[in-house]
Amino acid sequence: MVNVEIITIGDELLIGQVVDTNSTWIAQELNKIGFDVLYKSTVGDNEKDILDAFDKAFSRVSAILVTGGIGPTKDDITKKTLCKYFDSKLIFDDDVLKNIEALFNRSGRTINELTHDQAYVPDKCTVIQNIAGTAPCTWFEKEGKILVSMPGVPYEMKSLMSNEVISRLQKFFHQTDSIQHQTFWVNHFSESALAMHLETFENELPENLRLAYLPAAGIIRLRITGKHVSESFLSSQMAEQKSKLLKLLGNNIFSEEDRPLEILIKDFFEENNLTLSVAESCTGGNIAHQLTTIPGSSVYFKGGVVSYANEVKENILHVNPSDIEQYGAVSQQVVEQMAKGAQKILNTDCSIAVSGIAGPGGGTETKPVGTVWIAVCYKEEMKSQNFLFGKIRENNIQRATNAALTMLYEFVRNFTNQ
Repeated sequence: MVNVEIITIGDELLIGQVVDTNSTWIAQELNKIGFDVLYKSTVGDNEKDILDAFDKAFSRVSAILVTGGIGPTKDDITKKTLCKYFDSKLIFDDDVLKNIEALFNRSGRTINELTHDQAYVPDKCTVIQNIAGTAPCTWFEKEGKILVSMPGVPYEMKSLMSNEVISRLQKFFHQTDSIQHQTFWVNHFSESALAMHLETFENELPENLRLAYLPAAGIIRLRITGKHVSESFLSSQMAEQKSKLLKLLGNNIFSEEDRPLEILIKDFFEENNLTLSVAESCTGGNIAHQLTTIPGSSVYFKGGVVSYANEVKENILHVNPSDIEQYGAVSQQVVEQMAKGAQKILNTDCSIAVSGIAGPGGGTETKPVGTVWIAVCYKEEMKSQNFLFGKIRENNIQRATNAALTMLYEFVRNFTNQ
């Protein structure tokens, strides 16, 4: 088993000016090939702190992947720090310069002095050319362990990892284990309730398999991961455990694909030639936003109405004013009329409507903050449900969004599968 630590370098990461997406992506890619990421650490542009991080990492893992701090500016000190750590010196590498020149020629730019100096590399490393940028990747070996230093620019790092680093890591460590994942999207359970429900199943898993709970605003991704030298044996194990889980969870599993809910919906609606509209109150357009983050969603998603005010519910969606007065805007009667109104005015097969009290104010004794009504339509069929989430506004909006999309997916799929 190869254990890995990811080190990200840069003051901008520590102060929150830049969000570290590199370590997340690297960990995902390493996991696919059977490498275990045991640690992630972030250090600023400080030589002592970087050296300390290297020492600690080498004491506890076999491979260290570093991003950041190797650009042309004065605060990019990783390369010089690597020289100090590996008792190395900078030498000029003509191949790196040629790579930089080719990159600049393609874009019609002129190399300046700082960029020219990117061609200086430590003399005790293996240089890996960066076809996407000017800073080369450097590979160091120490007592059977390795350290790889890559640029912090995400697209440059991803290019190097995908085209060079991953294959070199596999070759260096003779990684032969097969690794497989099976992910289930689970609804109608809290994380703790699901863990209790699956306690016996989890305890009886073979030693080379493990179960992970990945909760996100009311939905849980349940993932089985297995590793074994024999791919066929592992496939058999995974199939057996999948069968057990399906029996234990039944209809609470609404997908066996590790893809975002909005992609599952897009693909399903396109395959079945269905169209969708939304009417949103408390979610304020978040459902429409989540659906349209996926390219090509306009094929099935026609649009929506953010009916935050009651007059919009009445005048645009044709909700009966007397029902709003009698039952309140957050009610089954109103949300069902919102769904029908969106479906009619946007001429779609299906619709979603949401009305609720996101908070932090606006709640009452009978309808506290976090109360949300959701309705979904499929042609003439309707389903509505009341939810009580929490007191945090942002969380309520996302939970309502996820609940609405899950309701839609399950409801429409049940009808089309009949």
